[in-house]
Amino acid sequence: MPKLPNLIWLRSFECAARHMSFTTAAQELGVTQTALSLHVRSLETDLGCKLFTRAARKLSLTEVGQAYAFSIRRALTEIDLSTNSLFGVTHLQELTVRVPISTSALFLAPRLPEFARKYPEVSVRLVSNIWAESAGKEDVDVELRLGVDDWSRGTAKAISTERIVPIAPKSHMASSDVFTNLPFVQILGFQDMWQRYVTKFREQPAEVTPTYSVDTTIAAIDIVAAGGGYSVVLERFANTAIASGRSIAIAGQAMPIEQAHHIVAGQNLNSNNIARQFFEAWLETVFAE
Repeated sequence: MPKLPNLIWLRSFECAARHMSFTTAAQELGVTQTALSLHVRSLETDLGCKLFTRAARKLSLTEVGQAYAFSIRRALTEIDLSTNSLFGVTHLQELTVRVPISTSALFLAPRLPEFARKYPEVSVRLVSNIWAESAGKEDVDVELRLGVDDWSRGTAKAISTERIVPIAPKSHMASSDVFTNLPFVQILGFQDMWQRYVTKFREQPAEVTPTYSVDTTIAAIDIVAAGGGYSVVLERFANTAIASGRSIAIAGQAMPIEQAHHIVAGQNLNSNNIARQFFEAWLETVFAE
């Protein structure tokens, strides 16, 4: 049976994997970059497996490294939680978490009680925005964005894969074709999704004129649930709405899209690092389910 790796090596690896930077990880842990790099190489030697692919000015995880980083992050957060619960402070600093409004209402908020039960020492302040570009300048500890990783500031880490599905009123599902008998509800920011969906799965012309244009998936689902039309939304949002009793139904196959949810480095320089790691590790878990 192989011996357990050195805990310092594991923390160095997890931090480097989270930031994809030995320099940033070394700054966070308060060690030199040389020392941190040595810790990671020692871990790789001990495991007999490469965890990182190193290239000029670019660091990436190997396939094994990705799987190992996810497991180690969860294990280390549990260790930190137990240590703080038994020997440290009784209440961790409040976390301010900024999330797209539809992700907040249709996915994250219903799951926050689960986080509170698991991490009672962490207090979460949830703030929402419709467009990432219109987000306020207040300091946040954790920011979640939906889109393609093309943001210039900070480091973004994809934590989900997303698929879209068409939705229709539950009362209209017996119709021979709900997509020709009902108006179309378009979500701003996702204007091309219906055209891409019908091009892939249907024989009807892709062009359709929306009867409604809304700026959130929440509003689109409300219109569909009221029998006012059909739309195309993220599958995870549709599933949450259906589970909560909304009168909608998924009316076709799911289609993968390039957009994903990303954790973006927060702006708060006084962020509680342990609490933030708890929350980010938990986010990765719930979005992977």
